[in-house]
Amino acid sequence: MPVIRSAMPHELEALAQIGLSAWRKGIKPLVPVHVAVKIERSNPFLLFLQELGSRVLVAEIDGEPAGLGACEHADDAISDIWVAPAFEGRGAGSALIRALETQIADRGYTDARIHVAAANERALQLYQHLGYRMLWRKVAFDPILATDLEKIGLSKALFHPQVSGSNRR
Repeated sequence: MPVIRSAMPHELEALAQIGLSAWRKGIKPLVPVHVAVKIERSNPFLLFLQELGSRVLVAEIDGEPAGLGACEHADDAISDIWVAPAFEGRGAGSALIRALETQIADRGYTDARIHVAAANERALQLYQHLGYRMLWRKVAFDPILATDLEKIGLSKALFHPQVSGSNRR
């Protein structure tokens, strides 16, 4: 079972490499070569991690960072789930999503949102397995990837314990 914790400053480089390796597997095949080269050279995950710091969650398996996740804008949207290919299928993605859903619910939201590249079937299947339902599917320009990309937006209702007069002590 993965352990979920906040990212620590000393591991940002290693986490950026996890993000890049997951990106290479899931997204790189979908973008133009010049965009892939630019992302490989700059590794935008490092700047992202430096900006968000401890707001990034890390899934750890057997003492090793296996993946990372975040709600970049501290709202109801899970912006990032990246699992190192070597750790796929071991529960890191599911654990990160559940932890982020808890944060979203704690911020008072009743639903969690996420979007995924339509061609990233493994991620889409994970989200659907965890109860996410498709809201929309469209081709749109992705400014970070500098290309049109077909994406799917999904949503999941979150559990909120009901507080009523009869339940209070």
